[in-house]
Order: sequence, then structure tokens, then C-alpha cells
Amino acid sequence: MSGPVAVRPCTAEDGDAVVALWTACGLVVPWNDPAADFALALSKSSSTVLAAVAAERIVATAMVGQDGHRGWLYYVAVDPVLQGQGLGRRMVAEAEGWLAAAGMPKVQLLVRETNQRVLAFYERLGYARSPVTMMQKWLTNPSP
Repeated sequence: MSGPVAVRPCTAEDGDAVVALWTACGLVVPWNDPAADFALALSKSSSTVLAAVAAERIVATAMVGQDGHRGWLYYVAVDPVLQGQGLGRRMVAEAEGWLAAAGMPKVQLLVRETNQRVLAFYERLGYARSPVTMMQKWLTNPSP
């Protein structure tokens, strides 16, 4: 990537560009409304969406939040054309810094077991698989 890349918190005006990036990266699934996820993250003091901006364009993101006990990462995305240049690593580091500043002792994230490429990425960054079973219950009726 040529030129400087600045990382900043997103604003509501960034929503369309962020959702377009998440879609381009294959992070959007039918049962999660990415625009609603974006808006919810920005509406709470315990979460945000960080954006890497180059030439006035959002090229990478990381949604980050904390629940008072641990931090969480979501929607770590890098423009597919720019992947492999260190932006993903930078976004994870920026999100970890945000969580450390919030006093969180650890960070967690979820990756589908079938996504070996992303699992390997996080393992290279020092993340380890946890011997736990994630359970869920929908409180709303998700769209198929």
C-alpha cells in the first residue's frame, strides 16, 4: 500500500462504506444485519468500529467491544486487494490497544472452524484456541 494509513474510530457517516467492505470480504451472513451491527457498536460506550483510512477511503476495519470482563473482536476486514500487506495485523493491534485502554485483561473472537486461513492468521498473532463450547440462543427471530 502506498501512502499513509490512519486509523480512527468510525462515525455514523462511515456506515455504507464499512458495510460495503464487510460484504466484499465475505463477512456478511443472512442472520446478522451488518448495518444494525455497525450502528449498535457506535451507540455504546463499550464498543466502536475502528477504520484504517488511506486516500480518504476506508480500507480496513475492526469492530471492538468489551463486556466488563473481556474484550471481543468482530468484523476484522481488509480490502481484498490490500490483503497480505499488514493491515489486518495493524487493525488487530489497534483493537487490542483500545481494549487495553479500557482495562480488559484479555480479548476473544470467534472464527468458524472451517475458516482455516483466518485461524492461521490469528495463530500467527499469538491467539490460541480455547477448550470451550460456544452456546447460543436467539432472543429475536433471525432471518434465514
